[in-house]
Amino acid sequence: MLTLIKSPFLEYKLTILRNKRTKNSLFRQTMNEISYLIAAEVLKHIKFKKIKIQTPIQNTYGNEISNPLIIVPILRAGLGLVEGFVKFLPNVEKGHIGLYRDEQTYQPVEYLCKLPKVNNRTILVLDPMLATGNSSSAAIDLIKERGVKVKNIKLVSLLAAPEGIENLRKNHNDLHIFTCSLDKGLNKKKYIVPGLGDAGDRYMGT
Repeated sequence: MLTLIKSPFLEYKLTILRNKRTKNSLFRQTMNEISYLIAAEVLKHIKFKKIKIQTPIQNTYGNEISNPLIIVPILRAGLGLVEGFVKFLPNVEKGHIGLYRDEQTYQPVEYLCKLPKVNNRTILVLDPMLATGNSSSAAIDLIKERGVKVKNIKLVSLLAAPEGIENLRKNHNDLHIFTCSLDKGLNKKKYIVPGLGDAGDRYMGT
């Protein structure tokens, strides 16, 4: 399933991120801000259950998240989507998966995988740039190796290329993908077009 997150204000923020004249400090600030908009939409698709509580006046019923969440940013760029989820869910558990792209083969190379206990959890994988989909697919494989079913994993991105969407559909058919823009495609260097460049470099200022 593919969910496109759209609004004029979000498009305004995306324009700032896409602009090559945007300085690193503003890029980082805007990325953090847009993470709130994304988190608010993604959390609409999380399962909730009814619970009984007591207000200062009387007993009533409210909602609670059915399965605890774990957010897993793919380093480095995935860190740019963390803030919104952490602000909305201050007690959310976090994992980290480190992958870098081999510039010759365009295949992901793992250098870190730190995950908390994943049993009966919903996993949100944060990968802002869904280009070839190879890194996202590799990260999901690492999570599935720990016994998590695809139906309990959601991929959250900022921009996506059709090639990346197709790759994930082929390898993880039941995966729910969230993105703010489905861009035209990939260039010869496998960067998203029009894209916004290297999100990790621009977010970190390197």
